[in-house]
Amino acid sequence: MKTIKLLSLFTAAILALNSCSSDDDPEPVNEEEVITTMTITLVPQSGGAPIQLESRDLDGDGPNPPEITVSGNFSARTLYTGSIVLLNETETPAENITTEVEEEAEEHQFFYTLSPSLSGSTEYINVDGDGNPLGTEFAFSAGDESTGTMTFTLRHDLKKPNDGTLSDAGGETDIAQTFDVVIE
Repeated sequence: MKTIKLLSLFTAAILALNSCSSDDDPEPVNEEEVITTMTITLVPQSGGAPIQLESRDLDGDGPNPPEITVSGNFSARTLYTGSIVLLNETETPAENITTEVEEEAEEHQFFYTLSPSLSGSTEYINVDGDGNPLGTEFAFSAGDESTGTMTFTLRHDLKKPNDGTLSDAGGETDIAQTFDVVIE
């Protein structure tokens, strides 16, 4: 009788172990990162002080709006080299999310939208492993004197290649921020 009970327990244990193979393990979920701060630094190629655009939202989806700052005005007919840094400042030290975006470049892309009243254009500098735009590095060519807005939008799980518009790219927005700017 004891032998039958032991044999039953042994068989049940074998079946339980075989049913937990590694093929049954679900793929790990890639949790969305918290982005509290977006800092865009634009350095004029002709020399001079860089312009910094920053959005800080330390309470995330909380009741307080993000703090938006623009450090100065752009110079007309000047080429700027831009870089974007994303941080999670809810952690100490702050986590640099830009690193993860660049590591997962095939799944991310920045989009730059200039209001019609702003004279200028943008161009991607860095690309993903397939040669499609990533956009954590870019060029901004300031045109004639004007005022308007610049909007920076980071999308993930989007269609690549796309036609450069948010509507064609699809995906989900990780962060989007609009800055009021002046070209003088």
